[in-house]
Amino acid sequence: MDHQELRAALVEARRVLAPHLHADWSVPAGPLEWSCRDTLAHVGHDLLAYAGQVAALPADGYLPFDLTVHPDAGPGEVLTTVLACGELLALALAAADPDARAWHWGATDPTGFAAMGVAETLLHTHDIATGLGLGWTPPPAPCAAVLARLFPDAPPGDPAPVLLWCTGRVALPGRPRRTSWAWRAALDG
Repeated sequence: MDHQELRAALVEARRVLAPHLHADWSVPAGPLEWSCRDTLAHVGHDLLAYAGQVAALPADGYLPFDLTVHPDAGPGEVLTTVLACGELLALALAAADPDARAWHWGATDPTGFAAMGVAETLLHTHDIATGLGLGWTPPPAPCAAVLARLFPDAPPGDPAPVLLWCTGRVALPGRPRRTSWAWRAALDG
């Protein structure tokens, strides 16, 4: 995974969410306790944090900065912020040496940060879409790529529902909804 797949996920998030900026974004985002607006702000936070990691390459923790989205910012402003943070991550990924490593619960390469950026963007777009009653499902190709990079032990099946199952959002036939999960971005060894 790389900056191009992240940019495609950002385009998809904008396509899905931008027509609904006048909806009630104070409702919960799908299965989350956060509102749709706060969930979107969380995506920006994570994308910016990942960009900082890829740019600075710290080996032992996250950089000591945080994204603060003003409480009075509306959904459109938050979406613009998320897209800007995503572009910062995409630029960092495009410039990164493929052999670079930065900390995310261990040494993580640029493909891991790209996969996490795509996952955060698509999964939380799904959460928000669910909260807004949009009935949107993430596209299968990026879901398959995220599964391959972050969930190598994922069960077979349609990539979108499998990714939603891996991250505790849905049940699958014969598999109850997960109550805890973790992805593997850090490389072994």
